[in-house]
Amino acid sequence: MRTAQPVAERPTLARLAPPSSGREPRATYNFHGKPIKADTCDDVYAAAVKGEIALHALARGTYPGTPLEAKNLPGVKSLGFWDATHLQAWGLPWHRNEGIELTILSSGTLPYFCDGRGYNLKPCDLTIARPWQPHKVGDPAIGANRLYFLILDVGVRKPNQEWQWPGWLLMNAGELDELTRLLRLNEFHVWSECREFLRCFQEIGRAVVEYLRTRDITFISLKLNELFYLLLHMFTTRRVPLNESLTSNIRTVELFLAELRETLTESWSIKRMARECSICTTRFVQYCRQITNRSPMQHLNALRLEKARTLLAEPPRMPIIDVAMNCGFSSSQYFGSCFGREFGMTPSDFREACRAS
Repeated sequence: MRTAQPVAERPTLARLAPPSSGREPRATYNFHGKPIKADTCDDVYAAAVKGEIALHALARGTYPGTPLEAKNLPGVKSLGFWDATHLQAWGLPWHRNEGIELTILSSGTLPYFCDGRGYNLKPCDLTIARPWQPHKVGDPAIGANRLYFLILDVGVRKPNQEWQWPGWLLMNAGELDELTRLLRLNEFHVWSECREFLRCFQEIGRAVVEYLRTRDITFISLKLNELFYLLLHMFTTRRVPLNESLTSNIRTVELFLAELRETLTESWSIKRMARECSICTTRFVQYCRQITNRSPMQHLNALRLEKARTLLAEPPRMPIIDVAMNCGFSSSQYFGSCFGREFGMTPSDFREACRAS
């Protein structure tokens, strides 16, 4: 039986590779037309360097921690824990990861947000965030707590893509298929009273602390297998409600349309929109009409005009040509024509009306 080892209060800073400088370039992946920068946890690293938290992590890519060799646990982006004993001046803002993220709180409390919903995590609360789910930690900062975490890249960025599990997972094909199905068909953010998960994460945490001395990756691998077995068992025993629509093409289109207002200046075409959703153009148009009651280009123009109206009404008074360009219109003439059809007045008249009122 493995003997538990005391966890050091502070990391040896020379062992912590910084999250960006001198390491792999910051990963970027495309999410519904918008380039998403992989999270780097810069604030976590900075706090560890200053001695404000203890950070013990194995990492690759741009995450802070002891670098994992390429042959060891492929797919693992970040694994370990932080220990904060007092109020911090930082939190993790809204972000996505390029993998599925599991975290569990062992002590303290922690504000957590996912898909716009807020939670106040307590000990033994497990969080699950899929790659397409925006989430943040802290409100805006974190307090005293110890948080264990794992980020595992399974090759997906959208709900309708196929999951690719790493070869070191020992589950048979049927078990992996079932785990994938259960992860895809529910998007619950927080699971309470996950004591077995906490025990497993704590054992992983102790092994991470020892890793530099022992280079023992086998024990960590076995514990990660146990972690995913526990996940499958939890989904099965808790009888989680499943929703087939969460993996459907229409779900992917819904996410795309929700993100569209953040990429209004892109040169969108219906064909490109459909390609971003990995479906054919005909289906994309059909789903867009079903969701918005508008064609894709009608919906896009409506979002652009909505943003333009906001920019025209609020100071500073941006030149109308700049408003047009900032909202994705190719010219001020075309912008004026669309604006007039939608609101019954020119952009200049609308601005004067706003100023007068």
